[in-house]
Amino acid sequence: MFTLLRNCGIALSVVSLLSCHSSRRSLGIEEGWDLLAEKKVNHVRDKDIIEVKNRTLYTALRFKVEDRDIRLNELKIYFDNGDKLEPNVDETLASNQYSRVIDLGREGRYIDHIEFKYRSVGSVVSGRATVLVMARRYYRDY
Repeated sequence: MFTLLRNCGIALSVVSLLSCHSSRRSLGIEEGWDLLAEKKVNHVRDKDIIEVKNRTLYTALRFKVEDRDIRLNELKIYFDNGDKLEPNVDETLASNQYSRVIDLGREGRYIDHIEFKYRSVGSVVSGRATVLVMARRYYRDY
């Protein structure tokens, strides 16, 4: 009887271990692009600052909107040399779509931080949008 209970206990343990899965999702990012940040967007006017804590040269920036549409009012990209780029982005971006690619320069630039002013579109009860910020790495041609 004890052996039967022990075997059932082991079987239940194995089944529970196999049925557990991570709540983390995997994201396929194109080769040459780095994921810089993932931010939840509020329904009221939201301002997020994304600090870029690496010394990688980037040639372009884009982002993907997930879960809900967003209304993007303003985007500012600050570089380590003090320059600032403010592309015209006053638009609504659909869920599960990529933004246009924002060119940062052929020779690549070091990004200090990125500032978004945006909000999720739709009902508060329907949830918030998520924005994934990606940058394309600079590769030197030899």
